[in-house]
Amino acid sequence: MKKSATRREHRTNRRALRATLRRRTAETRATRRAVRAVATGTPQPVRTRLVAAGLDDATAKRFAGAFSRGLVADDVRETEIKLKGRVRKTVAVKLFAARTFAARLATYRPKDVLAAARFEVLAGVAA
Repeated sequence: MKKSATRREHRTNRRALRATLRRRTAETRATRRAVRAVATGTPQPVRTRLVAAGLDDATAKRFAGAFSRGLVADDVRETEIKLKGRVRKTVAVKLFAARTFAARLATYRPKDVLAAARFEVLAGVAA
């Protein structure tokens, strides 16, 4: 770390470092939580399975809906989501077993070239 010229630059640099540390911590915790959930052997949501397979949480959230679209779920559970204000809504969440997830992962490729490459790597690791 280089010495900052001004106090303002120093504060900005420290803020950026703290933000990086918070982001890394959040990613590590999400990955560990997903790996533990998948290790139970029970059906899990696509996002959890994608994070456990090695995708970062933001990308998993982005592609989870398209990944599971048209796929018959092994199980379904209900959960509450928060809308504006204090309003909540109960929605169904599709849960997938490891075999169903692996079969879909082998065939699913998003249109985004970089994301498709990451999914191809995941499919190669899972196989």
